[in-house]
Amino acid sequence: MTVKDRFAEWSKSLKQTKDTNMSNETSTAQMEHEDQHDHSAHADIDAGSESHTTDGSELDQVVAERDQLAHQLVQAQDRLARLQAEFDNARKREIKERQDARDYAIQSAIEPFLGVMDNFALALKADGDVTQLRSGVQLIVKQMDEALRGLNVQPVETVGVQFDPRIHEALGSIETLEHPDHQVLEEIRRGYKLRDKLLRPALVRIATNSAQTNE
Repeated sequence: MTVKDRFAEWSKSLKQTKDTNMSNETSTAQMEHEDQHDHSAHADIDAGSESHTTDGSELDQVVAERDQLAHQLVQAQDRLARLQAEFDNARKREIKERQDARDYAIQSAIEPFLGVMDNFALALKADGDVTQLRSGVQLIVKQMDEALRGLNVQPVETVGVQFDPRIHEALGSIETLEHPDHQVLEEIRRGYKLRDKLLRPALVRIATNSAQTNE
């Protein structure tokens, strides 16, 4: 074999070796790229799984808060319904108590006069003269006064007392020298007081003493 042939064979062998090394390097790079791609894919899958887990936890928390708010709303509505029922019952009870108080007051005021009405009815049925009728009416008037006093209703003083415009109303005057000026001489209509409160004034005639007036 000549030197030229040996050189050609050596060059061919060197080229094959170089091609083999380049092929191995390309395969290694491709494998590394595939490994890197696989690693990225796994990382994306893991990240997606973690994100899915986080979203699921937040959703469970939202659902729990919604259920809690719904429960609180039901409790509030129940309390409101109970308060409304208690208010209605209290209002009805207060109305009934006021009506009962009015009925009791009317009953207490009417009962003493039932006997008076009975005596008036008996007087209308009775047969007798004027004297007997007058005596019966006097008894009824006395019974009426007692019934009024039981309710703390008293007649206003009139005849013999000095005229008082707070409780008397003068309908006329009588000239006289025997009584003090402005003294009440006659009662035309009786006045009444409920304790210290005037129910109605007494209608009276009073004295006019010219002698005292001139002085």
